[in-house]
Amino acid sequence: MSVQDILSAENELTHMLGAQQAVVLSTRIRLARNLDGMPFPGWAKVPQRKEIAERCVEALNRSPKFRRGHVLRMGELTDLDRAVLVERHLVSKELASGKFGAAVISKDQTCSVMINEEDHLRIQVVKAGWHLRGTWNIAEQLDDALGPDLKFAFSEKLGYLTACPTNVGTGLRASAMVHLPGLCLAGHMEKVSRALSQDGLAVRGWLGEGTEAAGNIFQISNQQTLGLSEDAILRHLSGWIKNVVEQEWNARRKLATEEGDKFVDRLSRSLGVLRYARLLTSAESMNMLSHLRLACDMGCLPEERRHIVDRLMIEGQPAHVQMRQGGELDSDGRDLRRAAVVREALRDFPEPGPPTA
Repeated sequence: MSVQDILSAENELTHMLGAQQAVVLSTRIRLARNLDGMPFPGWAKVPQRKEIAERCVEALNRSPKFRRGHVLRMGELTDLDRAVLVERHLVSKELASGKFGAAVISKDQTCSVMINEEDHLRIQVVKAGWHLRGTWNIAEQLDDALGPDLKFAFSEKLGYLTACPTNVGTGLRASAMVHLPGLCLAGHMEKVSRALSQDGLAVRGWLGEGTEAAGNIFQISNQQTLGLSEDAILRHLSGWIKNVVEQEWNARRKLATEEGDKFVDRLSRSLGVLRYARLLTSAESMNMLSHLRLACDMGCLPEERRHIVDRLMIEGQPAHVQMRQGGELDSDGRDLRRAAVVREALRDFPEPGPPTA
C-alpha cells in the first residue's frame, strides 16, 4: 500500500465533513503502550526495534479493524510521503523523522497505530465531530484485543509504563480539534487558553505540540494521566469542551451583532481574495478559509458548502499540494498551485449574506 492509496480513498475525515458540528472538527483518543520486557524505543538497539515492529505489525494484521488496511514503514517512504501522513494526523513528526518506525492504518483511516515512536505503540482513533465516548469505545476495544497478544508493560502501583513519565498511568490522551474564530477575533483566546492550562488541559496548534494555531484551529487535550481513571479524564475534557463551544458561540453572535455589516464584509473579503488570488501561502489560505467556515456556520453561506472548505484546509497544506502536483515544488510553486485549486473549488460559491445562526 502507498501513501497515494490513502489520499485517494474516501474516509470519514475528508469525505463526510459536512456532518461535523460547527465548532468541533474531530475527536481523538490516543493510548501509549509498551511491550513487557523490551526497552523503550529510545533505548532499544536496532535489532530490538525491528523485532518490536514485526511483533506489533503481526498482531495488528490479525485484528479485524485493520483488515485490508495499510502498513507503512517509515524507512521505505519518501520525505514527501511522511510529510503528508503528518499533515493528515495519521503519524507524528517524531515517528516520521525516524527510520525504524511504522504505521498501521485502518482502511477507513479512523484508526492508526504508530510503532516505535516514543513508545512501542501509540494507538490512535480519530472521528469527525464531537464523539468522545464513541471514539473512546473503539480505542478501548483495540487495546483490549491487542493486550493479551502483545502483553503490555504494566505496574499494579503505577499503571501502564511509558517512556515519558507524563504518560504513565492510563497512557491516555483525549483531545478535540476545535475551530475558534469567534474567540480569536474577539481577543479572548489567550484568556481561555490560560484557564484551560490552569485546570490541567493543554492547548496546541493545528499539527499538535510546538505548532501554531493555523486557521484559528486548536487541539485541546488532557495533560495528566497518572492518578486519574479513564472515565475521569474523559469527563474533565468533555466538560471543558462544552464550555469552550458555548463561549465560542457567544463570541460569534456578539461579533455578528456588534459589527453588523463589518462582520459580513470581513467574510466577503476573504472569499474575494481566495476566489481571485494567483498566489496563496499556506497561512493566508488557512486564515481566510477559517472565515469561510465561520460564514457557513453562521448562515452567511450555505451550510452544505462547509465540507468544501474543510477539504481545502486539509489539501492546502504544503505536502498535500506537492503530492497532488506529483512531485516536490518550491515555495512559489506551492503557492501558485494552492491558489489554482482554491479558485476552482470556490468558483460557484455565492456571496455571503447576513448571519442567521
